[in-house]
Amino acid sequence: MAKLPTVEDVALAAGVSRQTVSNVINTPGIVKEATRERVQRAIADLGYRPHMAARRLRTQRSSTIGIHLDPYAGGISGVVLDRFVHALTERASERGMRIQLYAARSPAEEIVRMGELTEGGEIDAVVITGTFHGDPRTRWLVERGIPFVAFGRPWGDDDVAAPAHLWVDVDGAAGTRAATEHLLATAGPRIAFLGWPAGSGTGDDRERGWREAMAAAGASGRRLECEESVALARALTADLLSRPERPDGIVCASDSLAIGAHLAAAAAGIPDLPVIGFDNTPAVEAMGISSVEQLPEEVAVGVLELLMGASGRVVAPRETAAGEAHVLVEPRLVVR
Repeated sequence: MAKLPTVEDVALAAGVSRQTVSNVINTPGIVKEATRERVQRAIADLGYRPHMAARRLRTQRSSTIGIHLDPYAGGISGVVLDRFVHALTERASERGMRIQLYAARSPAEEIVRMGELTEGGEIDAVVITGTFHGDPRTRWLVERGIPFVAFGRPWGDDDVAAPAHLWVDVDGAAGTRAATEHLLATAGPRIAFLGWPAGSGTGDDRERGWREAMAAAGASGRRLECEESVALARALTADLLSRPERPDGIVCASDSLAIGAHLAAAAAGIPDLPVIGFDNTPAVEAMGISSVEQLPEEVAVGVLELLMGASGRVVAPRETAAGEAHVLVEPRLVVR
């Protein structure tokens, strides 16, 4: 049986984007007459028939936003994304919108799911999380003109003045800078940083805040790295504390690393060694460890503002001036 023509087939035949075809079908009044006629000819020539359920969804007042649900992997820091999804659902509901969760085990699988959901009219826009260098999901979404915002920056040459797409992120450098400045003022000049291996956009950003604060104070400290593991962080910190010149405090890239550092300090007989984590999860709260609070609720607000603007009703790609295509949320240091 012959394959039915798709929106992409119409867009290719008419020489326009997928979003333009969608606009001609659903809101033709916003498309220039010449372009509208070209798309309508391509639709007639190909015999394309819009999915009626999709059309109904796209013309209703309440749009639907899709977001990937990360697989459960246990651990400590996953609670931040859980809070973000919960806040996004609440804030979207306040705007008369809905959230559609979908599962995928890899970026490639997520692209397939996004394609199925957008083509079937089940979602009109996407929020992606966990962006990274060379992220294929953002390129796929941009090429197809699908409205989306990322929780995480593009990690390009200039994410602020010339971003590749709309994004909201937490200012990791500001968080670790505040943590380092606090320890410099209260603990001493030798502040170590326990982070992830170089190359992680988020991890490198958090390390930068520590370096900037140390440089401004004319101080120096050890930089340690390990994968996201309480056990590895504990072993690495134990080795550091066994040396003659031990640190006055430790700033960590995550709460998991902070818990490992704290346990090592307690085992070494210095349970009061100041350690600051990042994420402010219930685990560090229960253990009395200071941490940097990401404020995912503010991230959710920023995502919806970028995605929807002031309309509150229709999700559509937005034109933004340089410097207006992002929201950078400053985290809060919680001292215990």
